[in-house]
Amino acid sequence: MRTGGPTVTSRVVATAGHVDHGKSTLVRALTGMEPDRLAEERRRGLTIDLGFAWTRLPSGTDLAFVDVPGHERFVTTMLAGAGPVPAALVVVAADEGWMPQSAEHLDALDALGVEHGLLVITRCDLLDPEPAREDALAELARSSLGVPGVVEVCAPRGEGLDALRAALDHLVTGVSEPDPRADVRLWVDRAFSIRGAGTVVTGTLGAGTIRVDDELELAGRRVHVRGLQSLGRPVEEARGVARIAVNLRGVPREAASRGDALLTPGTWLAPAEFDAALRGVRGTEPGSLPREVMLHVGSAAVAVHVRPLAPGFARLRPERRLPLRIGDRAVLRDPGRRAVVAGVEVLDVLPPALRRRGAAARRAAELAEPDVGTAAGELRRRGIVRIADLAAMGVARAEVDAVVADGWLVAPGRANEAVDALAAAVRAHDAAEPLDPGLTMEAARRAADLPTPGLVAAVLTAAGTRTLQLRDGRVHLGGARGLPEPVRAALEKLRADLTANPFRAPEADRLAELGLGPRELAALVRAGELVAIADGVVLLPDAPDRAVDLLRGAGPTFTLSEARRALGTTRRVAVPLLEHLARTGRTQRTDELTHRVR
Repeated sequence: MRTGGPTVTSRVVATAGHVDHGKSTLVRALTGMEPDRLAEERRRGLTIDLGFAWTRLPSGTDLAFVDVPGHERFVTTMLAGAGPVPAALVVVAADEGWMPQSAEHLDALDALGVEHGLLVITRCDLLDPEPAREDALAELARSSLGVPGVVEVCAPRGEGLDALRAALDHLVTGVSEPDPRADVRLWVDRAFSIRGAGTVVTGTLGAGTIRVDDELELAGRRVHVRGLQSLGRPVEEARGVARIAVNLRGVPREAASRGDALLTPGTWLAPAEFDAALRGVRGTEPGSLPREVMLHVGSAAVAVHVRPLAPGFARLRPERRLPLRIGDRAVLRDPGRRAVVAGVEVLDVLPPALRRRGAAARRAAELAEPDVGTAAGELRRRGIVRIADLAAMGVARAEVDAVVADGWLVAPGRANEAVDALAAAVRAHDAAEPLDPGLTMEAARRAADLPTPGLVAAVLTAAGTRTLQLRDGRVHLGGARGLPEPVRAALEKLRADLTANPFRAPEADRLAELGLGPRELAALVRAGELVAIADGVVLLPDAPDRAVDLLRGAGPTFTLSEARRALGTTRRVAVPLLEHLARTGRTQRTDELTHRVR
């Protein structure tokens, strides 16, 4: 595949209808192209695999067709083609009318929630089209398509084709434009190799933009885009919605197959299970489902285990993980009954475990709440959620009331619970270890059940509580209330000594008299009640700042002896205090003998 050419955007519709009702003939007449790719298809006059063709409408809009097989044996192929496409062309032959595969194709479109479509009555030269039209419209009216526009044609004679082109122009203008900045998910519907180019995959790009040289993800491996084609032309970039072919660099042919997806790396979740709303097709309620059915989403067809939660809701576990987001639509089909049994709307791709009695019913009640899938609703239910996970889940960005830190959101109620848990944990720890008060940040994180230590500081700041304080990388109770009574009493006596003589650090005998050994002193330092300037030399916490104020009056520069006299202390205290002041950036040496305040 060669690269080059402009950016491309186009529109895409899929055909739907019973076998041999003229879908491929109609596409051929509109485009002048042969949608049936396989020689066997052309020999038998029967579409077996997906076909693709395109044309330019009167408005200048490029329109691509995904031509699907109508035979019952190829419903899986039909769903692979129609799944990613936002609009459908429902084809009914005037001489045969509404047929079984007309109904199943419509059930699939209804299950997918397709709202944009046209009804085309073919072979109008063979029989009065009015009965087929009336029957088809009655069936369509009970589906997501509602009452679409109707065009009557005789494709071999070209009758009605101009009206159909005009109707298609009107149809595609009603389909909303996708976001070109959205994360890419291209469901692969064909994969093949071209000599000299390598592996090529095709699909309908629903949203986002793919460019030549982009790095994407395919089946868990990083791949690079070597070239792009859309509507038979090489392009530099393609934006959804568009039919595209992507040439992948260095990817073996067997590494790609129908049902895989090309993804923007690191932005999609592939859940082992997910919760979904189930809806009947064409106005019916979804009945009881088999425990194992087929899930059709995008171009993928995967067996899933169904766990009912309550009427209209289920937890689905696919046999392989799929890239899904909240709001995705899919089809459940029972191969045994050969019928579409329900439509699926994904509601949660990170669902909670269901362990307790009654959990399924409570979960269904949550899924029925109107704020499911919103940032506020998901945060309220989860309590804590990673911002990147919300985006990967498909939740639209919105301002929410939350504590924010380290890429996480914490709901206010959950933050209050964390603060309460922290206070209880600190009290319990201080009671058990009175000389080692406060919790480390990691211990505090575990006690509050928060994902990162940074959230500990964030929830404490948001709470504005005085009960807990952050000091020296630990969470403490306010003041020294966690210290034993004898230590608090000794601290009060020591504080009186140092208030009278701020820089006369107590000697070892005075500390022994007060019962303050190394462990007790270390506890007081950790509690912020004392500052240690050397081993066994402690002062009140404000002593360094008070020392700086006094030393400013000693002159522009001062010696150790001058500092000792200004502070009214001994060499035992003055030497380590000056070293402490220099180490903390308050003073500096001017030469070997003198210092100055910064």
